Amino acid sequence: MNQNKFIETFISIALGLLVGALVLLISGFNPVEAYGIMFKGVFSNPKYIGWTIIRSTPLILTGISVAFAFRTGLFNIGAEGQFIIGSLVATLVGYFAKLPPIIHPIVAILAGCIAAGLWGGIAGFLKAKFGIHEVITTIMLNWTALYFSNFVVFWKPFKRLNRDASERILDTARINILGKWKASEAGKAFLKNNSFLKDFLNPPINYGFLIAILVAILVWYILKNTTLGYQLRAVGYNRDAAEYGGININRNLIVSMMIAGAISGLAGATQVLGVSRETAVLAAMEGYGFDGIAVALIASNNPIACIPAALLFGGLKYGGSKLQPTIGAPMEVINITIGVIVFFIAMPKLIQMITSLRGKKRGVKVEDTK
Repeated sequence: MNQNKFIETFISIALGLLVGALVLLISGFNPVEAYGIMFKGVFSNPKYIGWTIIRSTPLILTGISVAFAFRTGLFNIGAEGQFIIGSLVATLVGYFAKLPPIIHPIVAILAGCIAAGLWGGIAGFLKAKFGIHEVITTIMLNWTALYFSNFVVFWKPFKRLNRDASERILDTARINILGKWKASEAGKAFLKNNSFLKDFLNPPINYGFLIAILVAILVWYILKNTTLGYQLRAVGYNRDAAEYGGININRNLIVSMMIAGAISGLAGATQVLGVSRETAVLAAMEGYGFDGIAVALIASNNPIACIPAALLFGGLKYGGSKLQPTIGAPMEVINITIGVIVFFIAMPKLIQMITSLRGKKRGVKVEDTK
């Protein structure tokens, strides 16, 4: 992210917070008090910091997934469905596979990534083979994934008794940090004298956040320093020029969607193995994939920038959840704030598009008069 883009993003965030303050003021709430509650709701207790990280982790990965597809000229609306498929398959492997503790979560994560990668590859194949726009196919695949997940959860050997959810994954598949140690006598004795660490480890802190950081660095490196990344970016910049340069367009479209799908699937897998430990019956989308679109826009499609963008998003969501029980302010004000931030970030691009279109029209007129 260059300096000008960073300044634009910073101003957009400030304007979003300002609009949120105006909404609170119009609704009869003190915006200074409300933002103070949100700030304390994230930073006043190590437990709150831990929960903010947990809430932000899947958003980092779905944000990277959307950003990666954007950089290669594709709009991955299907991160939500890919997240669902990744979490479902990781739960299946986490429950049915009987593997040693270290190997089990690795296999479950890889299975979730592969399944979600293939799911994303369907949209890439339809785009490459038949020219069907990925926005249409990925939206349809989102709903297909949701209903397919519900169907599998109701499978008798997999469904938990008297619950609209699957069986919980085995302990060997969990990726929680110091999970067993926290429950041991030695762990309890140590944490008793370390209140900060005790509070911070109270939420289900897991390796998902570290995995997300590593993935951000890896994706950034692939896009910037590898032949594959060059080809994918070239297809995203100008497909005709890329094809003229000998790049296989159709293959790269499929590969791009498969990689994007695998990253979203990784988000679902780490969420199951580290936090929820199960796949529940879904009445509607959970929103991780759609929130990832906002994260990617805030990060200007930079994989590394998805980390602070997701932390901001997660902080606003988690801190904002304290408004209603504390002062009665509606949670929707946070969604308004985030929407305004995205709006102002997207607005400079819209202005550039309008000016470029005007320039093209002027050029056509000049040619016609010759």
